[in-house]
Amino acid sequence: MISIGVIGGGGISNTHARAASEVEGVRVAAFYGTNREKVEQLGRTFGAKAYDDFKLFLDHKPMDAVIIGTPSGLHAQEGIECARHGLHVLVEKPIDITTAKSDALIKECELHKVKLAVCFQDRFSTDGVRLKDLIDHGGLGKLILVSGHVKWYRPREYYSDSRWRGKLSLDGGGALINQGIHTVDLLLWLLGNVDKVYASSSTALHDIESEDTLVATLEFANGAIGTLETATSVFPGYDRRVEITGSEGTVVFEHNRIIRADLKTGLPGGLQTSVNDMNQSASSPIVSDVNGHKRIIEDFVNAIKTNGTPRCDGHEGRRSVNLVEAIYESARIGKAVELRSS
Repeated sequence: MISIGVIGGGGISNTHARAASEVEGVRVAAFYGTNREKVEQLGRTFGAKAYDDFKLFLDHKPMDAVIIGTPSGLHAQEGIECARHGLHVLVEKPIDITTAKSDALIKECELHKVKLAVCFQDRFSTDGVRLKDLIDHGGLGKLILVSGHVKWYRPREYYSDSRWRGKLSLDGGGALINQGIHTVDLLLWLLGNVDKVYASSSTALHDIESEDTLVATLEFANGAIGTLETATSVFPGYDRRVEITGSEGTVVFEHNRIIRADLKTGLPGGLQTSVNDMNQSASSPIVSDVNGHKRIIEDFVNAIKTNGTPRCDGHEGRRSVNLVEAIYESARIGKAVELRSS
């Protein structure tokens, strides 16, 4: 039995606990959060001990691993303390808000020989894996053009009622690093590294420190070029959409499934579309379908038990932060930016 502690008292921690409770051989042992009322409620719901003292939480026994669901800018700081206590770490996206802090967490987990994984559900979706396999085996031929659209909507209260969303110190930015980060990771996973970016951003609708609307052009190392649009300002919010064209055809990936594949050689049997998850991500942060998180936790637990590597480990999770930093720098200086080594 793997005993897991959950760090954070918000909605995503409830999601993590629900998902963990559905994984065979896993129990939710403890919760930590600064809001005593919220963590006590989570503790009652899942039959776990609740703490508002981080040091006492870290000393809870038995506990083998933690899932971190606090504001993004706290991930590395909290993960490092967990690693020093010998606890394996699964962190909600992004791994943190800077590559420097991400590197510190990766280094500490390696030093203490604990597993580090990052929550990116696309790497576990049935159609995401099918699309990755198609590209890796040359089914799209030479990659030419990609476009990613994350035209989502969040009401003003989403930011005004939060102590951290849209704040540079804890969120690291806005629509790109919070909502668009899944698509950034997806593009890097599917197409490989980006060499150069040019971006423009604005704060069009919300009273926040960061952007709620951003457009970037991307030059991939493999020669493909593309665009990425991320927003929380587009009413009423539309499903995330990624279109990838190669010399052998085009595939359209919407939300988390393939909705169209136009290939010169016809549609491979393995590319038949699968059932979509039910989360209304385009217009709401609430996660009703926890299957994606469940698959992540299963992979994480398997890595612990077999001394393997999680599908999205710390080094993989860092890549999206590296690209996000370059995009933000380009938007800030109004010039193209070449990426530093990832």
